Amino acid sequence: MKQLLFTAAAAILAIGSTVSCSQKKAEAPEKWNLVWEETFDGESLDTNVWVRIPRGESDWNNYMTTEDTVYSMRDGNLVLHGIRNYEGSADTAAYLTGGVYTKGKKSFGNGRIEICAKLGHCQGSWPAIWMLPDPAYPNSQWPKGGEIDIMERLSADTFAYQTVHSYYTLELKKDNEPPHYSTGTIKPDDYNVYAVEMYDDSLSFFINDTHTFTYPRIKTELEGQFPFPEAPYYLLIDMQLGGNWVGAVDPAGLPVEMLVDWVRFYELNEPEER
Repeated sequence: MKQLLFTAAAAILAIGSTVSCSQKKAEAPEKWNLVWEETFDGESLDTNVWVRIPRGESDWNNYMTTEDTVYSMRDGNLVLHGIRNYEGSADTAAYLTGGVYTKGKKSFGNGRIEICAKLGHCQGSWPAIWMLPDPAYPNSQWPKGGEIDIMERLSADTFAYQTVHSYYTLELKKDNEPPHYSTGTIKPDDYNVYAVEMYDDSLSFFINDTHTFTYPRIKTELEGQFPFPEAPYYLLIDMQLGGNWVGAVDPAGLPVEMLVDWVRFYELNEPEER
């Protein structure tokens, strides 16, 4: 499959994987061309690309706020905070969390996307980096449009989850035909690089340039097995707290931070071989 195009580059990069990703230069891996980069070096978030995620009713966004309280720029990092709600706040939520997405601003198709982030933790913390299809395109509604979870970490786990969701895995319960997720070891108190490569026939996931798993397109008459990427995808980065999966939050561990050093998107600089 096409993901094999990256094997040699991954092996080369793995040699230097002990270097903190916050110091890693923006050098395109073999066969890839860096076409876009966000370094968060400014004093404020670039609103031409990023939007603060509003409150929602799902586990992942029910504490989200667009208030300045949970957003900051520090030492070339976007910092997303998770805090206990403060006295005098008009918001009745127990906690407040920050998240950003590129919805309606910037989208991504086939290529390799990398995110360098350092994840603070407490019991009940649930930082995530993921992708959803642009809602302006047909068949983009969830879960038919698919979901690509580049990174999810629960509490103080020393590993991260990387997952594919779709109508096929969720509604038809075909979550092991083929396996739709894996985990990879992380440096729990340091920066890590989380990546996914998107092709017409597969999604391949990496942590610190180590391949964790590949989700392939397979031959099946069942609906929705591989909707990726029929529509361009937008990127979400959020510091979440609590929920059915991660469990209750221990407020003694707050505040907690998610530091995002950079985001990079690459495209193949050669036509894909068939």
